[in-house]
Amino acid sequence: MIVGVLALQGDFEAHSRILARLGAQAREVRTPAGLEGLDALVLPGGESTTMTLGIEREGLLEPLRDLVRAGTPVLGTCAGLIVLDRTHLGVLDVVARRNAFGRQLRSFECELDFAGLDGSVRGVFIRAPWVDELGEGVEVLAELDGHPVAVRQGSILAVAFHPEACGEARLHEWLLELAAETRNDGGGGP
Repeated sequence: MIVGVLALQGDFEAHSRILARLGAQAREVRTPAGLEGLDALVLPGGESTTMTLGIEREGLLEPLRDLVRAGTPVLGTCAGLIVLDRTHLGVLDVVARRNAFGRQLRSFECELDFAGLDGSVRGVFIRAPWVDELGEGVEVLAELDGHPVAVRQGSILAVAFHPEACGEARLHEWLLELAAETRNDGGGGP
């Protein structure tokens, strides 16, 4: 299983370590050529404006859109959620609010009830977004203070927090399971 990790900015190495621990081959993606042959993709946290500028600079905008629209499973964390939303890549039918929980000094960790997973999920929120607007086909998987912080639309899972910062691997496991299902179905989504 080959999983791309967008490596333009942010803690992409933490995602790569989790994927390797789960038996996947993590590939750092910096150019369109890095997207070829991927079974899944991770868009890590970081700074969404910097990531968006890097995506445009490296010619990744349309190749990323094409990959996601083709049904390749994607996990977006924190800034990754923002990059996927309507106003950026436009492949996830949500609008995210940047820094919704406050600035860096307001960072926190908490346990979240997460639909579809046994037990709670530990979330590390660092200048985290939340989802302001949801499209009809978007399922809310977790909320915090009444705001969606984890959503799913088809083969896209996007969360407002950093699971990799505390070693939470179940979201990466979900990504690999969905990629295996997609591969077995011959591509085109779950």
